[in-house]
Amino acid sequence: FQNLIVNGLVQAGDGKKMSKRLKNYPDPVVVIDKYGADALRMYLINSPVVRAESLKFKEEGVKGVVKEVFLPWYNAFRFFLQNIERREATGGTKFVPNPEKAQATTNPTDVWIIAATQGLIKYVHEEMEAYRLYTVMPALVKFGTQLTNWYVRLNRDRLKGVEGNDDDVETGLQVLYDVLLNVTTLMAPFTPFITEFFYQHLRKMQPSYAEAANGGGASNPVMPGKSDSVHFLMLPSYNSELLNEDAVEAMETLQTIVELGRNIREKRLINLKTPVMNVVVVLRNPSEAIVKAITGPLKKYILSELNAWELTIVPKEDEQNWVTLSLAPDFRVLGRKLGKKMKAVKTFVTSLSHSDAVEALERGSLEVEGITIDTKTEMVSKLSFSREGDNWEPASTPEGDVVAAIDCTQNEAILAAGKARELINHIQQLRKAAGLDMKDVVEAFFDESVESTETAVSMNVSLFENKFKGSVPMPKRCAPAWSVVIASDSVEIGGSKVEVSISRPALAVKDGLSELANTYLSTVKPSSVEKDQVLKCTIDGDEISLTEGKDFWLSTADKMRGTSGLSWM
Repeated sequence: FQNLIVNGLVQAGDGKKMSKRLKNYPDPVVVIDKYGADALRMYLINSPVVRAESLKFKEEGVKGVVKEVFLPWYNAFRFFLQNIERREATGGTKFVPNPEKAQATTNPTDVWIIAATQGLIKYVHEEMEAYRLYTVMPALVKFGTQLTNWYVRLNRDRLKGVEGNDDDVETGLQVLYDVLLNVTTLMAPFTPFITEFFYQHLRKMQPSYAEAANGGGASNPVMPGKSDSVHFLMLPSYNSELLNEDAVEAMETLQTIVELGRNIREKRLINLKTPVMNVVVVLRNPSEAIVKAITGPLKKYILSELNAWELTIVPKEDEQNWVTLSLAPDFRVLGRKLGKKMKAVKTFVTSLSHSDAVEALERGSLEVEGITIDTKTEMVSKLSFSREGDNWEPASTPEGDVVAAIDCTQNEAILAAGKARELINHIQQLRKAAGLDMKDVVEAFFDESVESTETAVSMNVSLFENKFKGSVPMPKRCAPAWSVVIASDSVEIGGSKVEVSISRPALAVKDGLSELANTYLSTVKPSSVEKDQVLKCTIDGDEISLTEGKDFWLSTADKMRGTSGLSWM
């Protein structure tokens, strides 16, 4: 035989033979109806059965496939469709896939996810050719996590159009489409039904979709869009030019730093909404490309994920001020070589200073008790945090090759920024509860018995302006009498009770303006008025002129800016 395929036996959950009489297994029809045939297929493909070993069938395993593979995959797919629909509805331009635009991207996360996709395609081809079906699902689970928990998370605001210019948003959506189409086509033989579902939605965006009419979808040549089924398409081939090892390693480093930072926050009980001053990172022998990426284009993502004000990558010459490098013999390798000298060698090696350990690693060898030890292959090296100060909280990888430490100092500015982020979160929750879309404009107000939240807002005005496109939450006392509340809630911010509300946009008027003028302006929609516009009306036979920026303003925040009604505006 060139290839001999032998399957194992599927047994009941207790390890016994499946028996209709004993009914010691779940009904396959019920399992398929509940979780889908694709989930059952992937569960079996990932089981010992395909390695000619027995499987104790458990329904929980099928459910796990849905949770770990299909839901993250579907969430990324749904997120993409939602943003395409929103973009087409607001911009009026139909989305047309453009692989060249996607591959020309310079965004570091785009470059990484494209490289990861090509790496997955390459890996699946290699494993399929070697008949190792059981290695495919772990790779898919890992990729699904990378796609949803990292790529989509890091680019959520960008893909929604909240940040970045229009061309950057378009590029991000092109990249996500390209990834989804490639993975859908790649996984079609394993999960034929869910991939068909995805494909039928994705194909409609292709220019060639029009060629599917009148039987064209069942004819050659096959191509995405035109072809009626994903199963008509050939598996995608990987593009070696897009396999970017530097981008993948840089993103792995970013993820390690972020995960260590999150662990530190949990250890110190620091809420993620409360910023930290500085995240210091020591990397063991990083490549120049990784340092350049982490301190350059990827830096903003680390700061955002850890809500930190600064990121410091410790240079090699300054490492001794932050960490200690320790060496230990790898006894699995050195056992026979050292013999009775093992204890003496261990004592000598573990007593080396940081500088001596660094020198030994750089030299590549160490002479102990007349024995030459290769420090690269026969030693285990590990970095440990050594800087003094109660404000520092460290964490390191199990291998000791990455050490992160956070300055946990909590001053007034830090606490105020934390309260500001809590307020932002509550406003976002109110918008969501009210069923508002991103494009819906509202004004936010807060009411409190003490000025704790107002102080926090006053110290973080630019944060709110960037988040809410120029809008800033205002104290409730500043709101116009005719302001219409859409939603409100009593929440806790920094330990104090605060009433937070969102209202329809309303013109804010000059103090002392006549009651009739106020009544007139209360009926005018801010969206119908432009900056510096003059409104003319007749009141009791008198024609009056009201100027925006002088007699009234487009929002309460604009009024406070224009009149210095609040000192901090």
